[in-house]
Order: sequence, then C-alpha cells, then structure tokens
Amino acid sequence: MESSDREKIAKLAEWLKESSNIVFFGGAGVSTESGIPDFRSQDGIYNQKYEYPPETIISHSFFVRNTEEFYRFYRDRMVYQNAKPNAAHMALMRLEKQGKLKAVITQNIDGLHQEAGSREVLELHGSIMRNTCMKCGKKYGLDAIVNAPDPVPRCSCGGIIKPDVVLYEESLDDAVMDKALRYIENADMLIIGGTSLVVYPAAGLVRYYNGRKLVLINKSATSQDGNADLAIHAKIGEVLSQAVPE
Repeated sequence: MESSDREKIAKLAEWLKESSNIVFFGGAGVSTESGIPDFRSQDGIYNQKYEYPPETIISHSFFVRNTEEFYRFYRDRMVYQNAKPNAAHMALMRLEKQGKLKAVITQNIDGLHQEAGSREVLELHGSIMRNTCMKCGKKYGLDAIVNAPDPVPRCSCGGIIKPDVVLYEESLDDAVMDKALRYIENADMLIIGGTSLVVYPAAGLVRYYNGRKLVLINKSATSQDGNADLAIHAKIGEVLSQAVPE
C-alpha cells in the first residue's frame, strides 16, 4: 500500500471518530474478498461463457420463459453458501456497535452483512436468503432452493418458488429506496465502497447526500471520484479494517 493511501486511511479514521451519523453504501466489491465474483471485472460473471448472456438469464422474462435454465445459472453463479463475512463486513459491524454507523445500504444479495452482525441493512436488490411461492405466497429459506429435489423448486402447494431478488425488468422496492434516501440525506458522512456506481437507480442515491464527508473506496476509479472529499483506490477490507481497528 502506497504512503498516500496510508495518509488517506488515517484521514478516514479521523473522520470516523468525528462523525456520529454515518451511512455506508456498498456494491459487489464488498463481497469479492469473501470469494463472491462481481459482475463487471475481468473475472466477473458478465465475462463468463454461458449459452445465454447473464444479463438475459437473470431477467424476469427469462425466469418466466425458461425457469429451469434460470435456476441452473442461479445455483451455479449467484449462490455461494460457503462465503463468509470478510474484514469489510466486520469493520462495518463494529462501527454500528459503536453507535456511529446508522445503516448499511447494499446492492448485494448474499446476506453477509447480517451474518457479520449488522442490524440495519437495506438490501436494494433483495436477498438469496428469502424466497416466495408465486402461487400461495409461502416463504422459504435458501435450503428450499439449493436442496430442491427437482431443477425448479416448488412449494408444497405446487407453485414455483422465486428468489426475493430484483431481476432485470423488475422494479426496486419503493419502501426500501425511500428509507435509503432518508438515511443518506441525513448522514453526516457517506462511505461508498466496492461499487463502480454505474447501476441505476441505486447509484443515483448518491446525489441525495448533503454532507461534506463523501468517501469513495474502490479498487479502480469511478465516475464520482471528482465529487468525493476522499477517494481511496484499494481493497475495501484492507482500508476499513485499518480505519476501524478491533
């Protein structure tokens, strides 16, 4: 890690001590250190070879039209049961326990923030941990998807079970978006980590931040770096574990 990065992390640690209403907004890069691939990097899901493009497979219309193929991809590339929270998840949990971090807003669907112990987690794109029968509305956990006896998991009523994740062509939950917006508007510090800020409408939430401590932590540059008060290009787990020591 370069000396300039160490200086920036020291500044981040200082701001964390000064702040009492922190909000974290994170993307796929938060979970890559747990072994979950992101979507757009060289090794990401969008650069894998499948019969159909991943963007097509994880769309609502494809789920309806070709449910079995959807689930083959979903189990293979979207569910990582052995993944564990990494240093970034644990640092955010510690910040929340200190009473400083008020909410984690995430684009991830893996449930790792909750597993780490974070309580106020807003999942913009849903979660693999929750699944619902499309016919009767009965709720199921992840086991019903992973251990289904047939390629397409079915409810006891015979209906198809669908993951509570937001697919392409589906809308984000308005209530979750509104709550996220309120948290960001009221924050005295906003940390954005592990996201390229290209996925809308989630990326548009950044515009609602009114404070003067906008921190971007991402391995590569983003389009918002110029608007940040502090931009750190490094692994988010390394940065947060140093800024929020145990």
